Amino acid sequence: MIFYQIVIVKMVNDNVVTRFSDVSFEYARNKPLLKEVNFSVRAGNRIALMGQNGAGKSTLFKLITREIAPQEGAVHLTPPNASIAIARQVMPKNLADLSVRDYFATAFKEQKYNLDKLIKDIFAVVNIDLPLDKKVNKFSGGQQARLLLAHALIQNPYILLLDEPTNNLDQAGINHLTEFLVMYEKTVLVISHDADFLNIFTDGVLYLDVFTKKVDQYTGNYFDVIKEIKNRIERENLQNVRAQTQIKKKLAQAEVFAHKGGKLRSVAKKMREAAEKAEGDIVSVRRDDKTIRDFTIPTQDYGTFFDGKVMEFSSISAIRPHGVVTKKVEMVLRRNFHLLISGPNGIGKSTLLEKIAAGKGEGFTIAKDTKIGYYKQDFSNFDMEQIAFEALSEVMQKFDEHTLRATAAGFLLDGKLLGQPIGALSEGQKGLLSFCRLGLMKPGLLILDEPTNHINFRHLPVIAKALDAYEGVSLIVSHIPEFVSQIRIDETIDLSAL
Repeated sequence: MIFYQIVIVKMVNDNVVTRFSDVSFEYARNKPLLKEVNFSVRAGNRIALMGQNGAGKSTLFKLITREIAPQEGAVHLTPPNASIAIARQVMPKNLADLSVRDYFATAFKEQKYNLDKLIKDIFAVVNIDLPLDKKVNKFSGGQQARLLLAHALIQNPYILLLDEPTNNLDQAGINHLTEFLVMYEKTVLVISHDADFLNIFTDGVLYLDVFTKKVDQYTGNYFDVIKEIKNRIERENLQNVRAQTQIKKKLAQAEVFAHKGGKLRSVAKKMREAAEKAEGDIVSVRRDDKTIRDFTIPTQDYGTFFDGKVMEFSSISAIRPHGVVTKKVEMVLRRNFHLLISGPNGIGKSTLLEKIAAGKGEGFTIAKDTKIGYYKQDFSNFDMEQIAFEALSEVMQKFDEHTLRATAAGFLLDGKLLGQPIGALSEGQKGLLSFCRLGLMKPGLLILDEPTNHINFRHLPVIAKALDAYEGVSLIVSHIPEFVSQIRIDETIDLSAL
């Protein structure tokens, strides 16, 4: 029977605010996600959660917030009524149609008569200024990311949980968030694939091992922990090599003595026992995060008479506080052309990409029969009830199941994941599914709206390499300069300069 136990713990000297005691959890029978997990977090700690996509990081958050319950073990909170707030990765659909004012009202159990002032004060923290009567779903992805963060911060929680808080934020937004977290005196647990962001303010790491279903706890800043994990793996591998050498040696000696008979048989027995003991000394080396395989995104074949012109801009628009600003341009995008579209959150980058992806809007034309591949930052172009396998097979010009499964395996999408609805995948797995889909589609025009969102940092160099080599036309929006620097950019349109 599923149960949830909140254990009342008196505040002690170590000031532990939450502790997992032998916690096990599974969504499906005999398919554990967490197995006998033990760790504790002290008051004021800033802890990063690491682990491969699908390892259970978001599930761990749900256990802390009591949204779900463990099948075994207990989650201890001190005090037991500790306030907890979470800044989620994406805006919940049931809240997206609310006005900004009504959205923030949901952060409190009781009515706040000074709500407008509280909102304005927290807007200063996340560096935004938005009208309170406008609906949440009318804002850009970056602006919604700040609203999600502000919704958690306005509650002034005892424990703050941040799930990919830098997704969709421009550099100014990341800087403001970092400054806030450096000064924040309460407990913070954060899931993020932004290594530089994590290293600035974290003082510990919880590593969720997707293979053992355990959680390893480390102390130190993010980069120190990465180094420690690497050294630990090397030590364990060396220990195992020595143990294997001893096993082979003892077994060989046992074989020799066993054939000589007499008293030497007892020596052979001792040798075999020594080999068994050496086998017991072999440690289970933590398998490090897998990285996706190198891949390419082939471009479509337009045929013999194609002149190479994929797209043409005649004007570009930007969203300003006083209204939309439009500027005439003359830009022809031919094959093997990479265009970066930059500008702060809310200026209209995603709006522009959405119009181009739909092929509807003023200021641009797209060559007839062009296949458009679209990586949308919130994955809303997916049917979340569709099976992942079907989402891949439908874009293939000539269906080949072997090619599909082999390509998917390169993106760490096995048969089990391909058989699930897209909505059941983690956000990181949805991102990898998107890239797999683009590779199978072979688009002539590639639209990438924040393609680093939700993606494990280990995968980013592989993805950048594929985008750099893409020979069609690509339109890229990204707030990660290091990622963009690895891709050939032929021209940049800065919407803030219009």
